[in-house]
Amino acid sequence: MVSMMSASSGAKTPWHLWAVGVVGILWNAFGCIDYTMTNIQGDVWLRSMGMTDAQITSFNAMPAWMTAVWAVGVWGAMLGTVLLLLKNKLAFPVFVVSLIAYVLSLVYAYALSDQAATMPEGTWIMQAVIFVGCVFFVWYSRMMAQRGLLR
Repeated sequence: MVSMMSASSGAKTPWHLWAVGVVGILWNAFGCIDYTMTNIQGDVWLRSMGMTDAQITSFNAMPAWMTAVWAVGVWGAMLGTVLLLLKNKLAFPVFVVSLIAYVLSLVYAYALSDQAATMPEGTWIMQAVIFVGCVFFVWYSRMMAQRGLLR
């Protein structure tokens, strides 16, 4: 196992921080790409992702505040990952804000709109995977901060 010394604290940077960071960049890149392409290509992108006309109509009915929540969620997760790789202690609160944004998007989809009704069968599985991923990044960044690896 190869470790590098942290410049300010002298604490060793564990190999798994780099692994989690790289996986996080790859994982969160899809959300950022999806957000960007949805805003650039709109319905064309959504259809290319397999959405039906009913799903696209429901998606396009989202209020502006939900688009902002989505942006905070995906871009916050990417920023949190970059901060984690930079060993910056702000990674933890940024991941927390991203998780809160994701939970708000679930509340909107399942309780405040008809979006859930238009989702394909089994969508909840992917929603659960994303939620677990968000919780993992919050937990991991908190653990790294508590160990003094994030400054």
